[in-house]
Amino acid sequence: MTADHASDGPIEFLDHARRVLDDPAFQHNVGHAVHVFRARRAEVLKDFAGWEEWREQARTIKAHTLAHLDTYLDHFDRNVRAAGGQVHWAGDGAEARRIIGDLARRRGVRRIIKSKSSTTDEIELNPSLERDAIEVTETDLGEFIVQLGEEAPIHFVAPAIHRSRAEIGALFAAKIGAAPTTVPEQLTRAARTYLRERFLRAEMGISGVNFGVAETGTLVVFENEGNARMVTTLPRIHVAVMGMEKLVPNLAALAVMLRVLPLSATGGRMAEYVSMITGPRRAGEADGPDELHVVVLDNGRSRILADREVRESLQCIRCAACLNVCPVYERAGGHAYGSIYSGPIGAVLTPLYQGLERAGTLPFASSLCGYCQEVCPVKIDLPKLLLVMRRRAAAAGEGVTPFERLAMQGYAWAAATPTRWAWAGRALRAALRPFVRGDRIPRLPGPLGSWTRRRDFPAPPRASFLDGGGASGRPDAGTGSRDA
Repeated sequence: MTADHASDGPIEFLDHARRVLDDPAFQHNVGHAVHVFRARRAEVLKDFAGWEEWREQARTIKAHTLAHLDTYLDHFDRNVRAAGGQVHWAGDGAEARRIIGDLARRRGVRRIIKSKSSTTDEIELNPSLERDAIEVTETDLGEFIVQLGEEAPIHFVAPAIHRSRAEIGALFAAKIGAAPTTVPEQLTRAARTYLRERFLRAEMGISGVNFGVAETGTLVVFENEGNARMVTTLPRIHVAVMGMEKLVPNLAALAVMLRVLPLSATGGRMAEYVSMITGPRRAGEADGPDELHVVVLDNGRSRILADREVRESLQCIRCAACLNVCPVYERAGGHAYGSIYSGPIGAVLTPLYQGLERAGTLPFASSLCGYCQEVCPVKIDLPKLLLVMRRRAAAAGEGVTPFERLAMQGYAWAAATPTRWAWAGRALRAALRPFVRGDRIPRLPGPLGSWTRRRDFPAPPRASFLDGGGASGRPDAGTGSRDA
């Protein structure tokens, strides 16, 4: 089953990246946020015994679940129904939107509150509901901010990290009539005041699902604000939208995820709130919805599952650890990826979900430094997956310019023999020498000029290492080396 997406045309990663590279405020806001996340994670890991063993356990759990996903999906379906919930299977985003829209119309729903869900963003649920004149309000503070700003989330965990306090204050003043302020507590209070009425009068709450527990039919939701608990308990109908890969076999497996996800996401030792929902409200219970509906979404996942070369991408638990360490994400931001899934994992998932013809440039938006693999709590080999997707994009003629293709052909020819390689090195050093200023090249010629638009290029050594340049690239006296 192929993925559904409403947007058309190729994702223009480079165009967006160039714009935000020239935006100092954006660079500061996003850079500061990811540095804070990295520092918090590093601090907690100092006292976290056996982190690598926990990572290996998490990897094993997710790999095992994917290998037996048909069995666990069947168990989950039966146990959700046994607990009083209803399960709906959606082959793609259009079917998921139709299921939820039909349910809202049949129940006379006009007001919906939502808790943060990348899966509902993936299928572009909000615009579909709003076209039916249904009021949809995001209640996570970050999602609320980007909804008011009419933009997409920029990060899985912190959707509005690109916005400064001053920008948020101005946005709240313009959109919800709040008093202008830059004080975080006052901004939070203004959002809380605005949202409280919407919590109380909503007929339906829609949430995502961090994990589904197959043996009990339990939905597990992590959060740090408490809004998800209100979304899943106050309205009379709760709809949970879950990607089919979000399952874990049992509560013991869930316990592992309770440790690795919060630390990887924000550097927290645990999530502030963990809600475990098994069925709707029962007789005699004070809280909870009258109806619980779980929409299990495929939208391309079964096709990825069948592809052994890229299957492990479905192990992702949406912690955003790879975003927080990626030098490309830090500079370009999430919007450049043209999808809710950004950073290294997005550069793999978006082409798999939406096709290389639309997202074939994304696998090339990586330095392949490997840091993403080092921090991934489920040990996804992201560098390998990025190379797989690059190979597929190149074979499909996507993501590679004619200049890059010619350059790679030239590289392959030169690298085929030591003689050619030595000759090419001497020719390149000679060609670059006129552009050297001191120990740098401030501007490269022609198509190479993109590299030096915002940074210098190091000057080439006077001779290669094999020609006697040594570690410094300078010929050693008495070696008989040639000065190319």
